[in-house]
Amino acid sequence: MSIYGEVTDMAPTESLPITDLATCCTPITRQPMDSVGADRLARSLKALADPARLRLLSLVASHEDSEACVCDLTEPLGLSQPTVSHHLKVLVDAGYLEREKRGTWAYYSLTPNALSSVSQLISGL
Repeated sequence: MSIYGEVTDMAPTESLPITDLATCCTPITRQPMDSVGADRLARSLKALADPARLRLLSLVASHEDSEACVCDLTEPLGLSQPTVSHHLKVLVDAGYLEREKRGTWAYYSLTPNALSSVSQLISGL
């Protein structure tokens, strides 16, 4: 329980994958969102609310076969490999990207329907 008397069932840094979020939360245009649902949606949107992460999603989605090796993502962003890996982990943990290890490299692809799921939660479509 928080200091404000609200029940909190997740640590502040945890995020619920968007695929799970879509099954537990009602779109905000259908009925008022409760505080727990709002907190969960805000955490998922926070993963997108970073210019580097938005660029990473775009780079992966527009890459050949809609998947990209981490080795192909550092140069276009102009960020170090550890920084890119951190941003990719946030996107994977939030459910926007999937990670597949192949040898020494990790390949990333968009999670099917993740972006449409978050769009539906916001727009109510």
